Amino acid sequence: MTARTARGGRAARGGAAPVIVTDPGPHGVAVHGRAFAHAVTALDPGVTVCARGDLARIPPGVPLHAQFTDRLWAESLEEALTAFEAVADRHPISVTLHDVPQESDGERNLPRRRAVYAAVAARARGVAVNSGHERGLLAEHGVWDGPVAVIPLPVGAPASGERPGADGSVGVLGYFYPGKGHDEAAEAAAEAGGTRLTVLGRASDGHADDLAAFVARAAAWGVEVEVTGWLDDEAMAARCRAVAVPVIAHRHVSASGSLSSWIAWGRRPLAVENRYITEMAALRPGTIAVTAADRLADGIRSAIDQPETTWHGVAPLPMDARDVAAAYRAWWGELT
Repeated sequence: MTARTARGGRAARGGAAPVIVTDPGPHGVAVHGRAFAHAVTALDPGVTVCARGDLARIPPGVPLHAQFTDRLWAESLEEALTAFEAVADRHPISVTLHDVPQESDGERNLPRRRAVYAAVAARARGVAVNSGHERGLLAEHGVWDGPVAVIPLPVGAPASGERPGADGSVGVLGYFYPGKGHDEAAEAAAEAGGTRLTVLGRASDGHADDLAAFVARAAAWGVEVEVTGWLDDEAMAARCRAVAVPVIAHRHVSASGSLSSWIAWGRRPLAVENRYITEMAALRPGTIAVTAADRLADGIRSAIDQPETTWHGVAPLPMDARDVAAAYRAWWGELT
């Protein structure tokens, strides 16, 4: 626990912040949650931060705020709901929902995910998401039609320093899993005359065989794939700043930490148009090169010919970590 002890934690009544719940490990939502907690305590050092495993130290009835995605809370959907309900039985809790249910979950998993997320939202004293797109998904899939706060993922201050020479590859950032857009990026790279693609990360748990199959498919298209594996923040930033063309081609997206990272590292990624990408391009004008799916190869070719277009140069960036922390503080003050 940091910033304030459990006994000194302040209830979120009268405008005060709740205890911020964090999770360990490399999961993207866990990493975001810890960075979010740091931003909130930087804004208000009196706020308590507590790891979820240490919540027994927080007196019952003290309000909490947590990040929720089922894979972060347990191995199965039902176990994740049980874990959340156990916390909600002791504390009023507000949540930021991530990876919200959508069609890509499939015929079997969509009803299960819908039921779990609906139950979490119903137990929460407040529900937040990171985009209007996700708020739309909650309504469209019958998850939640109550009030929803929309507070975007933060973007850090743009990286400074000289721009490195391009390594000639198309880059896709984040964990590999089917549907993340690696196939689309590799096919488009091949059509554009590219011969290299960098997977900036590792396979998501359970998808190592899918990654190997993708590498083989790309090779058949004439594209050599490099998989960096896990890298620390400094090394990942260096690699992401070095790729020739940063690409985002998710088939289905909830919110994208990868997009925020590209922008924070000064890059202007080439992103296939969808509702989320359109929303983020409007939020931070000039930071995203939006393209139609059938024009991705043209976009890659253009970016290779004009490498300066893959950098945005926008500063300051709207909704940085402090802005996001302040937005949450304001929202918590409205909750009862």
